[in-house]
Amino acid sequence: MGSEVLRNYIGGQWVASATDTYLEVRNPALDAVIARVPLSTVEEVNRAVAAAREAFESWRRLPIPVRARYLLRLRDQVERRFEDLARTIVQEHGKTLEEARGEMQRTLENIEAAAGMFTALMGYHTPQVADGIDEECILEPVGVFCCIAPFNFPAMIPSWFFPYALVAGNTYIVKPSEICPITQTRIFELIHEVGFPPGVINMVHGGKEVVDALLTHPDVAGVSFVGSTPVAKYVYATAAAHGKRAQCHGGAKNALVVMPDADLERTVPAILSSAFGSAGQRCLAGSLVMAVGEIHKPLRRALVEGASRIRVGYGLDEGVQMGPVVSRKALERIHRYIELGVREEAELILDGRGIRVPGYPNGYFIGPTIFDEVQPKMTIACEEIFGPVLGVIRVRDLEEALEIINGLPYGNAASLFTRDGRAAREFRLRVRAGNVGINIGVAAPIAPYPFAGQKQSFFGDLHGQGMDTLYFFTDRKVVITRWF
Repeated sequence: MGSEVLRNYIGGQWVASATDTYLEVRNPALDAVIARVPLSTVEEVNRAVAAAREAFESWRRLPIPVRARYLLRLRDQVERRFEDLARTIVQEHGKTLEEARGEMQRTLENIEAAAGMFTALMGYHTPQVADGIDEECILEPVGVFCCIAPFNFPAMIPSWFFPYALVAGNTYIVKPSEICPITQTRIFELIHEVGFPPGVINMVHGGKEVVDALLTHPDVAGVSFVGSTPVAKYVYATAAAHGKRAQCHGGAKNALVVMPDADLERTVPAILSSAFGSAGQRCLAGSLVMAVGEIHKPLRRALVEGASRIRVGYGLDEGVQMGPVVSRKALERIHRYIELGVREEAELILDGRGIRVPGYPNGYFIGPTIFDEVQPKMTIACEEIFGPVLGVIRVRDLEEALEIINGLPYGNAASLFTRDGRAAREFRLRVRAGNVGINIGVAAPIAPYPFAGQKQSFFGDLHGQGMDTLYFFTDRKVVITRWF
């Protein structure tokens, strides 16, 4: 991949940034620089917004099937480059090749779902609501939207938003993560090959200055964000203060409740995949296990045995099950949380610090880490660690588990493992989480469903993916007609 200097994509053209400030993009398994990303200027944001604004009127007037065909051609191009894109994700993010392929599959599914939204955009009509009067509701595009993307799913998460915005007739700007910007650059190379009209979809690299310029620009109608809760709050508040729509997905502290009747042979692999997949760097990662009653001891033993067998290494190497975390800064933060857990007197029953991966002495590796005897008020039980650290809390019953989960500030996901339908029904009814799993470790909605979230895991009214995001990108216009 070399040390590529990344460019912006504005008005259908690749444009070198005028900035003199660049960040290094590093392969986290090698600690090697693989690209340099510009921290673009406010002027470059203004140019991208102007290009998108200029393209809006002609794009919205294209027939919906024509707009959808652009997305279908992009879908074909992404599928053609599927393996290359997956390998790029591994190299800049660190997840395994199998995980990256899963991300690419979800990306394809979102493009396909958006392209199939023709009927959802039809609106509705009622004749003769009064004598000689008909009434209809039309779904109209709004204007220029933008996405502020996170590092952990550099291909998939922008696809939660921009395909739906485009098929609805809006124009778009993507601001990739400055930590993992290469994958989105590769996708924009495919966008360029497809030949979208100039200005319909643009990309501007950068940091906070670019984000603030997008959030305050008078011609930007709305923003989609995924990231930590503090930044989600900031984006939501700033967008609202400037009269913009906002859908802001925040952090998580997801609990996995294991009932005494759970099938451990199937439950334990699901928990391990949830907690340690993508090295715990996903907002659906299970980070707390609540062991109900007598299941605690056998569950604890099985978790340690299973996690100890997870092979940590470079995601492109065969047989690797968990890669490094994304940066040295992330590694140091996770170490601090583990040290804090020890000081809080949780029992460290599996310590992933100090792991050595042969052939990769400089990588940002940490092995699966498990704490037992975690108490609900401990910092490691309440704060998002965003790494491969799992805490086990002993609880008396489902009632206590629900009390702890519902008392957490986050509400992204929660799962229950049981064979008891009554317990499952009670859990899904009462748990305050947007994505709920029953005997599912990662409760990830497919593309036609919204990626839900509650409490401080989401700020806004309409979530990413599916009909929620389509309504986010449209205005309802009611037309009442009488002819004399």
